[in-house]
Amino acid sequence: MSIKDLSLSAIVAGFVAVLVGFASSVAIVLQAAAAAGASQDIMASWLLALGIGMAATCIGLSWYYKAPIITAWSTPGAALLATSLQGLTINEAVGVFIFTAALGVIIGLSGWFDKLTRLIPLPLASAMLAGILLQFGLSIFTSLQSQLLLVGIMCISYLLAKRLMPRYAILWVLLSGLISVLLQGQFDYNAIMLSFTTPVWVTPHWSVSALLGVGLPLLLVTMASQNIPGVAVIRTSGYQTPVSPLISSTALSTLLLAPWGAFSINLAAITAAICTGPEAHPNKDKRYIAGIAAGVFYLLAGLAGASVVALFAALPKEMIAALAGLALLGTIGANLAAATNEGEHREAAVVTLLVTASGVSFFGIAAAFWGIIAGGLTLLLVNGLRRSR
Repeated sequence: MSIKDLSLSAIVAGFVAVLVGFASSVAIVLQAAAAAGASQDIMASWLLALGIGMAATCIGLSWYYKAPIITAWSTPGAALLATSLQGLTINEAVGVFIFTAALGVIIGLSGWFDKLTRLIPLPLASAMLAGILLQFGLSIFTSLQSQLLLVGIMCISYLLAKRLMPRYAILWVLLSGLISVLLQGQFDYNAIMLSFTTPVWVTPHWSVSALLGVGLPLLLVTMASQNIPGVAVIRTSGYQTPVSPLISSTALSTLLLAPWGAFSINLAAITAAICTGPEAHPNKDKRYIAGIAAGVFYLLAGLAGASVVALFAALPKEMIAALAGLALLGTIGANLAAATNEGEHREAAVVTLLVTASGVSFFGIAAAFWGIIAGGLTLLLVNGLRRSR
């Protein structure tokens, strides 16, 4: 890194990317940890492990390739875990993380990334993700019923921000929710604890049903909804960084940090766009500083993980649920559109969505897996019959 490449705009871009990433989805990560029965100490360890992993990959990859390589945790992956880890132990959850990360390393090193993502049609993958996220969208309105004023203010802030400042909509939702909670006296000051985070080791346990029902869908969601868009952002910004090393590096960082709570570190898409555009620096060859800066801010955020967990514990659960749902609203819409856009796949995509959203479980294997199976069988049978006529 050259000192002459440093710029305030690139550093600010890195800071904004981390701020938006944390503010928009940390609530979902904490819900995923809670679903596995994690204590507050373990939740904080998750944020620390994720922060270290994202810091190492952002700094290392951006410096090596001289391109703004922004990584993130998988928000859709966290949403899947929040709905699929119920009934599993925290040890089994860590076993799932290691299994998924190991498969990611193999995919990255082998160069199978493009081939694997073509095996499952995009409409079915999108339908599965929409089915996973549907409960988060519904939680906005169930929370509205019990906290009308608080959640109503957050919804109005979201709609206004989407019109005026769409990039920072969730940040405004978070701020409006915090102000409302403080003014209504709903903030639990006794829960606040400012401290550095201590890593907590969790010994992994492996369950075949968990690996199939949670691990494979987590891999698919991460590849389809995070890494593919992440590569697209890098390419459309004019960088020809090789893909396989990026996939294997992020998966390897997850594998090494999984026992402390790193569930999925991957390429970023939305926050990456903040650092790869001209706002970061007019000269694209100097935008890699934004990636390095993002890594530094990720590390600081990870070290403050215990304070972040304590802050969210002090807030009403309805605010957290509404924040998570509003953060995923755009993703739900985009995946519903992709799922039903092609007539040939529409029926199979709807079956995938309904089975996934139903939450059914057979042989201890979660609904996301059966959604893909049911959708695939529907596609095979319906389209096969149509062609035979």
